[in-house]
Amino acid sequence: MNKPPPPITMDTFLAGIWKENPVFVMVLGMCPVLAVTTTLGNSLAMGVATTFVLLCSSVIVSLLRHFIPKQVRIATYIVIIAAFVTAVDYIIQAVSLTIYNALGAFIQLIVVNCMILGRAEAYAAKHPVTNSIVNSLGMGIGFTIGLAALGSVRELLGFGTLLGFHVFGPNFQPWLVMILPAGGFFVLAVWLLLFSWLKSEKARKIQESVKGEVVHG
Repeated sequence: MNKPPPPITMDTFLAGIWKENPVFVMVLGMCPVLAVTTTLGNSLAMGVATTFVLLCSSVIVSLLRHFIPKQVRIATYIVIIAAFVTAVDYIIQAVSLTIYNALGAFIQLIVVNCMILGRAEAYAAKHPVTNSIVNSLGMGIGFTIGLAALGSVRELLGFGTLLGFHVFGPNFQPWLVMILPAGGFFVLAVWLLLFSWLKSEKARKIQESVKGEVVHG
């Protein structure tokens, strides 16, 4: 007798945005996170491309989960992911050569993004299509938010612009370190510290609330 599929809750979608954010919590896909986030535009483009591949590959893996032999499942997942990465590569090249040249080889490297392969193995291969769609969308949006968080800070401080529009006055002196690899590590570290502090503050408030209930109870 087949088990009923797990219910789709808001947490199915929000897990990838907050509790299991690929960038700030699980620290996955660091190669594009550090390499292409010199501008917000590049970050959004990579985030959308990765989300598309994640969503499509999760759907196919979920549909074929009962037919893929366990012995070759990882190789099968990689082939499925590579097919959609190839499609994304051609689409971006046709839509905008500027974005395509800016992202460079990192479009093809989506194939080996740990987040996508991990979702295929840990979630899509074990859940029905609807659940996989909701979960992969949350993960993809969470990954895009992470890229955008880094890209916006690095573009603002490195170029004085946001999406190409000048934000600061003509006397602004760009922080050139922000468009270098070291800038990516620095901004990522600051965001990770912020997320760690927010999690610790939330845990502290929960503990204080529990203690208060015990005292008054």
